[in-house]
Amino acid sequence: MTASQNTATSYAGKVRAPEFPDGLEWINAREPVNLSNLRGKIVILDFWTYC
Repeated sequence: MTASQNTATSYAGKVRAPEFPDGLEWINAREPVNLSNLRGKIVILDFWTYC
């Protein structure tokens, strides 16, 4: 096992993401998104900004 694989497995299941704050504006979503609805799904996040 490589060092990066060992590090990945050492954090597996131990770090929980915080819930999204209330009142966020979502694009292409009918209702606010929460983490429990995303569990077990593949999620792609695209972070962008206008400069």
